[in-house]
Amino acid sequence: MSMTQQDWFKSSYSGSEADNCVEVAIRTEAVHIRDSKDTERTPLTVSPEAWTAFIAHI
Repeated sequence: MSMTQQDWFKSSYSGSEADNCVEVAIRTEAVHIRDSKDTERTPLTVSPEAWTAFIAHI
């Protein structure tokens, strides 16, 4: 699956100068997670259920 830069977003807490961020791309079938400094690396992919559980925990 090819993703464009528009598919990824950072937290609103990141600010405009922050480059030490986690970016996510949420799809129906999966949630993709990557380091904003290393966008060429294959992202971590988890199920929507795992992502929901993670967000609920933090």
